[in-house]
Amino acid sequence: MAWLVFVFLSLIPHLSAVEGLAVAKPGCRTKCGDVDVPFPFGIEPGCFLEGFYLNCSQNATDSTYKLFAGNVEVLKILLPTSQARMKNAISWQCYNDTTRSITDNIWSFRLSSTRYRISSLHNKFVSIGCDTLAYNNMVDYQNHQYRTGCVSVCYSQESLTNGTCSGIGCCETPIPPAGINYYKVSFDRNFNSSFVSDFSRCSYAAVMEADNFIFNTSYVTTTNFWYTYNGEVPILVDWSIGNETCEVAQRNTSNYACASPNSVCNDLGDGLGYICNCSKGYEGNPYLKDGCQDIDECEDKSTCSGICVNTPGSFNCTCPQGTHGDPNSAAGCNKIERSSPWVKFVVGISVGLMVVVILSCLVYFVHEKRKIAAIKENCFKQYGGQLLYQEMKSKQGFTFTIFKEEELKEATNNYDAKNILGEGGNGTVYKGTLKNNKDVAIKRCKTIDEKQKKEFGKEILILSQINHKNIVRILGCCLEVEIPILVYEFISKGNLFDLIHSCRAPCIPLSIRLRIAQETAEALAYLHSWASPPIVHRDVKSSNILLDENFVAKVSDFGASVLAPMDEDQFMTLVQGTRGYLDPEYMQTGLLTVKSDVYSFGVVLLELLTRKKAFYLDKSDDQRSLSSIFLSAMKENKLEEILDDQIMDVESVNLINWVAELARECLNMEAEKRPEMREVAETLDKLRKNMKHPWVQDNPEEIESLLGEPFFFQYGVGNDFIP
Repeated sequence: MAWLVFVFLSLIPHLSAVEGLAVAKPGCRTKCGDVDVPFPFGIEPGCFLEGFYLNCSQNATDSTYKLFAGNVEVLKILLPTSQARMKNAISWQCYNDTTRSITDNIWSFRLSSTRYRISSLHNKFVSIGCDTLAYNNMVDYQNHQYRTGCVSVCYSQESLTNGTCSGIGCCETPIPPAGINYYKVSFDRNFNSSFVSDFSRCSYAAVMEADNFIFNTSYVTTTNFWYTYNGEVPILVDWSIGNETCEVAQRNTSNYACASPNSVCNDLGDGLGYICNCSKGYEGNPYLKDGCQDIDECEDKSTCSGICVNTPGSFNCTCPQGTHGDPNSAAGCNKIERSSPWVKFVVGISVGLMVVVILSCLVYFVHEKRKIAAIKENCFKQYGGQLLYQEMKSKQGFTFTIFKEEELKEATNNYDAKNILGEGGNGTVYKGTLKNNKDVAIKRCKTIDEKQKKEFGKEILILSQINHKNIVRILGCCLEVEIPILVYEFISKGNLFDLIHSCRAPCIPLSIRLRIAQETAEALAYLHSWASPPIVHRDVKSSNILLDENFVAKVSDFGASVLAPMDEDQFMTLVQGTRGYLDPEYMQTGLLTVKSDVYSFGVVLLELLTRKKAFYLDKSDDQRSLSSIFLSAMKENKLEEILDDQIMDVESVNLINWVAELARECLNMEAEKRPEMREVAETLDKLRKNMKHPWVQDNPEEIESLLGEPFFFQYGVGNDFIP
């Protein structure tokens, strides 16, 4: 993977080694949807402390469950730091050139009379716009009022700078450390964007988590800020128990919250109450009886170089018998030298004569065995194996598996050529069957550089947490080899390239092609916009789009060829990809962005429309690239000459033209002018919804039936079609 998004994660959630131990009260629900609900919080009667009730509600739109504190959605509860991540609405103000009027939508964030306060350390008040004065009107837990604000101005798009929020298009101010539990945004109407509406029509403001915001110039000139966060930004709040000090709370043992005997109480002061933490040497949930469990320090081999014995809350480290030194220091334990030359000589000669023949055979065997074991251990460490093991141990529901080399050899019959699913520049993929009879796809990569080695463990953690119905899921990896082996879920129907370009390829209805295109776009949009951290695929092509038993598209090979971190902004990188799909701007400049994936997807869209390959080596220069052929045909109004005859009929013309226009936008030579993948996915969704095909049902059995005999379908769209 060429960059670490800022998200295959973090990609993408903050990870905590102790979160896996944060459990609910016995007999109570531990989760609401994907959110852990640790005690003192609870969603059922008798499962929470006073003031820590949360509501678990089902979303009517997608039937998922979401967690709420009052009417504020809770995204995550951070038990060790006594914090919670919640959703906070973005307030906005827009100027209308036509009516010369101002429209706004002002929101407030209310946590009054609760245990929550807006964190002054981790949040900031952000205002975006080129003619904006926004105020942050706040009230603390003692009903004291505060007001801050900031001005952001600019007179041209050229004055804006990515990543800089210092008053030019973006400004930010800190939150007072006063226990704020309510705030409301207001805009000064004298600053209304009327003078800059030709390039900046709207202003935005919100209190949000500081680490979750990096200014982008498109936030000023477009509505990207609103849509990037879907109208709601994350905000971090502190929470505490009651309003008493630890000394006062401990007098009333029936209400004292630090229930674990291995916990400590920490005062927050000024009537803010207290929080509980596990004592040194323990970890877990201090609010539960027996919630703080002893840490076995001896499991970390770097803790002690001698004999380690774990004790409650600590450990003992001593040197083995016959050695001396400090087992806790770098020098470690050293063997005690005994001066007895005559004894050593006699014993040495006697033993040597007796076992010299045996040892000569065993030494080589032992040496080779240790050498192999050392190589495996070194590979495991350098690829972040210890980090992966810690995450697997600490996080509940973490299904990632670290495989042994012998397991994968057995699964593939020692990588028998009969089990090869595909080969490419990055490696070879085999079909394997694990001991539990589960089929998997096993990829043996060819090369990996030193930078990728250092970041491999972190990036695999991010990839393992990607969960989308149209993305092939990574199940595990093997780290005791020179180049890591990746294990993916097995997708049974092959890839899109073979489906549309094989000489035995069936007649594929236009509806099926559009569905595959939309599902692929949805997957890429998820990687670009919703994965945490975001991910650039870097090698989008039809052979990397797999089809399952229901012919649902599954994007594969993301991050497998290059596993390295990446920022949201453009950066210089070694150009990699597949000829015919590569973004021309990326090839010329080496600047890789999400728009490079958009270009590659545009080529895939052309393959679906024309059933032609992306690149032909045996043709003339102007006929080699499918994208060049397509753009030339569009310019000369000869699109029908390159389209696949199987999808051409009178009723489909309008729809195909819309799809072709979308492909042309994706193939724009200037990356900035290409649409975002989420916009492409939304457009394809609208096109599919407006497509009427009463005689054909879109199901996998229909495609299966087409494999044996040709069949023609009719499709139509209404005259009032609107994309």
